[in-house]
Amino acid sequence: MPTQRAMPSTGTLVLRREDVSRLLRMPDCVDAVERAFVRHAEGRTIPPGILGVHVDGGGFHIKSAGMLDVADGHPVFVTKVNANFPGNPVRNGLPTIQGVIALFDAADGRLLALLDSIEITSLRTAAATAVAAKYLAPEAGNVTICGCGEQSRNQLRALACVRPLRRVTAIDVDADRARRFADDMTVELDVDVTVAGNVGDAPRDTNIWVTCTPARRWFLGRAHVAPGAFVAAVGADNPEKQEIEPELLASNVVVADVLEQCATIGDLQHAISAHLMRREDVRAELADVVSGRTPGRRSADEIIVFDSTGTAIQDVAAAALVYERAVAAGAGLSVDLGGRS
Repeated sequence: MPTQRAMPSTGTLVLRREDVSRLLRMPDCVDAVERAFVRHAEGRTIPPGILGVHVDGGGFHIKSAGMLDVADGHPVFVTKVNANFPGNPVRNGLPTIQGVIALFDAADGRLLALLDSIEITSLRTAAATAVAAKYLAPEAGNVTICGCGEQSRNQLRALACVRPLRRVTAIDVDADRARRFADDMTVELDVDVTVAGNVGDAPRDTNIWVTCTPARRWFLGRAHVAPGAFVAAVGADNPEKQEIEPELLASNVVVADVLEQCATIGDLQHAISAHLMRREDVRAELADVVSGRTPGRRSADEIIVFDSTGTAIQDVAAAALVYERAVAAGAGLSVDLGGRS
């Protein structure tokens, strides 16, 4: 982050998705998220919280967290409200995820900015996978991506920031979407991306798996994952979702983004519910690994599953960086939402 952060005395900065996209590049987001996990391990954050509400066809989740010392020692707090409606693209021509991030000054409560959450959510989720891969995955990547929506594109972009990609395999229930993904990412990243029909057809030497689907029944299991592989389980972010065979988690190493959250809404909760694992069986949270408090990979043959449910620690890191850059660049629209008393 910059060494100084401009703090406007009045007004709230409104930043659209295109503003966020212009101001936040993937390599910078990966760096910001990594630093945020270090801060969290050192106790320099406001601990994350989460609330989920389910409705017909989708749901809403609210996530919050803060950092006690951004670049100039000033604290900030974020709360994010996201709507998640998987049927939106087909039924309503709308994005699956829609929402807003509110960034506050945690010293005096001022609402500093309102940011569209779609771009930040996608970027910071992929950034967390990259941070986990940096510490837990093999050096070079033969990657298989399960689910070829927009999130998968950012997942691959983020992985390319931390690992040389040798070969990529794309899998999706929609074969046309998988082919579009393969064609586009081959050109963008200059890597050979091919399509497989299902996880059983993926190359056996896949050593980085990424699952980012809305699946409600596991599809990636022990039979598919070779020794030494890293699995980023990204899609399960509510109790109804599941991508990973519970036995795959129970028989290997699990690293959680936030243990309490994974045990409640991640793939981990399915292994716990099946009485195959306890919370104590999880090796570490990602913050402990990134900070060096807990070793990540202990042998070349270990299979490591990163249960990524998404934490507002990531949101506050990304939002604070976007805000700082927006202030410096004069971007966005400043509005007075409530006036002064």
